[in-house]
Amino acid sequence: MKISTKGRYALRLMLDLALHDTGEPVRIKEISTRQDISDKYLEQIVSMLNKAGMVKSIRGPQGGYRLSRLPKQYTVGEILRITEGSLAPVSCLEDEPNECLRQEQCATLLLWQKLNAAISGVVDTVTLADLVEWQQERADFYVI
Repeated sequence: MKISTKGRYALRLMLDLALHDTGEPVRIKEISTRQDISDKYLEQIVSMLNKAGMVKSIRGPQGGYRLSRLPKQYTVGEILRITEGSLAPVSCLEDEPNECLRQEQCATLLLWQKLNAAISGVVDTVTLADLVEWQQERADFYVI
């Protein structure tokens, strides 16, 4: 499984919103500059996040975006699934129940299930608040 640019940028956008939450909306242009990501591409991503209820859109000259919830209430998994869809390593695990006709004879199914559980076990337990903490630790590390 490989996370696309869209998924990685969605996490960076959400992290940026969490790090720069002053109570005021954050403009896409500001995020674009800080993250060195095209504002047009960020607009596509934030639109997906907005439709999913992950961010709030504030209109007007002082408008921008804010998180809809506290950072501790978001998991990396839910953010990635908005942009990536399923995170399953193989297509037969995308449907519940698994409707693969070969599942009874498939020697690799257990491997794929374990890999899927491991991926979910990480992305569904790491929160946006964890990413904020990790980012702040890295920033503190480089301060002289």
